[in-house]
Amino acid sequence: MKMVVEVDLQDSSTSDPIRSTSDLDDGRRWRTISGLILTVAICGAASVFQPISDAHRSAALDVFVPVDGSYKSLEEAYEALKTLEILGIDKKSDLSSATCENVVKVLGSSSSTLKDAFNALNVNEILKCKIGEAGPKDIVSQLQAGVKDAKLLLDLLLFCQRLGARLSMKMFLQKEQFPGTDISLGDAEAIFRSIKALSQSDGRWRYSSNNPESSTFAAGLAYETLAGVISLAPTELDPSLIQTLKKGIVKLFDSIQKFDDGTFYFDEKSVDASQGPISTTASVIRGLTSFAASESTGLNLPGDKIVGLAKFFLGVGIPGDAKDFFNQIDALACLEDNKFSVPLILSLPSTVISLTKKEPLKVKVSTVLGSKAPALSVKLTQALSSKSVDSSVINNQELKFDADSATYFLDSFPKNFDVGKYTFVFEILLDDSAHEKVYITEAQTKVPIAATGVISIENAEIAVVDSDIGSVESQKKLDLTKDGAVSLSANHLQKLRLSFQLTTPIGNAFKPHQAFFKLKHESQVEHIYLVKTSGKKAELVLDFLGLVEKLYYLSGKYEIQLTIGDASMENSLLSNIGHIELDLPERPEKAPRPPLQSTEPYSRYGPKAEISHIFRIPEKLPAKQLSLVFLGVIVLPFIGFLIGLTRLGVNIKSFPSSTGSAISALLFHGGIGAVLLLYVLFWLKLDLFTTLKALSLLGVFLLFVGHRTLSQLAAASNKLKSA
Repeated sequence: MKMVVEVDLQDSSTSDPIRSTSDLDDGRRWRTISGLILTVAICGAASVFQPISDAHRSAALDVFVPVDGSYKSLEEAYEALKTLEILGIDKKSDLSSATCENVVKVLGSSSSTLKDAFNALNVNEILKCKIGEAGPKDIVSQLQAGVKDAKLLLDLLLFCQRLGARLSMKMFLQKEQFPGTDISLGDAEAIFRSIKALSQSDGRWRYSSNNPESSTFAAGLAYETLAGVISLAPTELDPSLIQTLKKGIVKLFDSIQKFDDGTFYFDEKSVDASQGPISTTASVIRGLTSFAASESTGLNLPGDKIVGLAKFFLGVGIPGDAKDFFNQIDALACLEDNKFSVPLILSLPSTVISLTKKEPLKVKVSTVLGSKAPALSVKLTQALSSKSVDSSVINNQELKFDADSATYFLDSFPKNFDVGKYTFVFEILLDDSAHEKVYITEAQTKVPIAATGVISIENAEIAVVDSDIGSVESQKKLDLTKDGAVSLSANHLQKLRLSFQLTTPIGNAFKPHQAFFKLKHESQVEHIYLVKTSGKKAELVLDFLGLVEKLYYLSGKYEIQLTIGDASMENSLLSNIGHIELDLPERPEKAPRPPLQSTEPYSRYGPKAEISHIFRIPEKLPAKQLSLVFLGVIVLPFIGFLIGLTRLGVNIKSFPSSTGSAISALLFHGGIGAVLLLYVLFWLKLDLFTTLKALSLLGVFLLFVGHRTLSQLAAASNKLKSA
């Protein structure tokens, strides 16, 4: 299968380069265009869904790797064992010894949590460990007491204990694990109604009566729990309860989300951000399949959405996370074996058809896990070309069936089937009408198909033409299938013309997605031009008179290279045509200079040159003794101030005694102290602007409280004088 890496570029005039290396960084030179055309093996388009294959089985052995013969927890052990069991990989003997010891330990202890007991029962269901009777009987008696209390069952359905609700159902359903133990469910209908009370009008459920938020993930858990209640009910439940539950399922499907490729999935909205689309969708599928298996009337679910859910998990590919891997395989196993409808998947081993090799179209139909489908027929109803979506090249063509390979194939195509991109529309019809109640298929399956072939390249020639009269000065025929040694010469008054014809295998015009013409000067400066196609003819004309400035007036030898590529073209090419000697005018002083070219284009990814920096030599400081003397001179006035205070005597007789005046005086003196502290901080760490901002605020504060304090002192002095 062939793939050509394509780059979309806007058309430009035939005389202007698409891009010059002067416009690019060193690491983005257009010499890499020659590497865009790659022939690689691919397994098909992304929108083609393949059932579970050996790739998943191989990946499962890498994802679920035990440590010293066991897993970290019984939950991880169950997920690994269940996934490997579904994929048909037998690893029980490697894990039985150490894992069964943990199972017996958990089930034999009356202090085990419900979650641990639940995981132990799940593991025991697969490994069939030899467990005693005393421990399980204690757990059963504990559950019998708890299940009779609906509140406990609802509490177990809470977010952190959601597995507990399923544990009670698991214990009762696995009666064979507890021989001789009386396992019975009490008032099943009352428990059913209590759990049903948590349902919401949109089909989602709450985790508890105290939590108003609804959850899609909780809906799956609720349906799985209710399935256990229905199965263990001693008598048939009220049919109206079952019908109400079915209506809730229909409403739940109204909130399903869809991708453009036809896949459907469920997702959480706000409650539990840790639950992504994979775990949420898997929870719903487990709940629905358990509910469908527990009641006899059956579920009538939309078939297109069931197939869309299956395609969602198949489209995930191979998850790298063990939890997602388990959810994917477990959900697909539920869809593989359910009582409402088993989805059938149409897949193609290859979505590329080579007309040169006359390859047939091959189609397979199977279940999601790759099991054989029932007798059916596959019809190719339409083959729509990307060039003309209104008309179909193939109509209502039934595919032949090869029983040995279980493959449907179409070994011949109509004469007007040409290279290009198509959308094939398939229809699956079951031979036995009774199977329509068991299996479900898409009404129509659309698959992208690429038809490839060898494109004919004819009448290729390159010529130097005079600009004035248009006469051909020199002309060379080209064989673009191999490198040539064409030698041309031209001046700035002439033109270079390249032309060739492209036709498909049936003679139609072919327009390649990539057609580039490159001129590479001996100084490594490159220029890329787009070759335009009109009908069958592709042509490029370069007028050197208008390009002298873009060519940087560089005379000399230019290598000529042509690149033609397309996804439908099996013979994409990169041809070195030859060279041309250009005689251009002298470069004017103000004309742009050519960019400097690196000898190694990928040198920008190498180690950078070491940067050496010489710091400024610190200025010479004064002697330490001189600095200390200067500090003493600065501190001396403050010391004199303190001595003067002691000599003059300080008293606080005039300090205000009233509450308001005293507060103002304290704030005033505190403000002065804050200013002094700000000066100290300015000396130690603050810059000038920060200090001025703080000082301005303190100044306003001091102005207010100082004015108030002085006014109060003046008023008190006036009262003394008047007295």
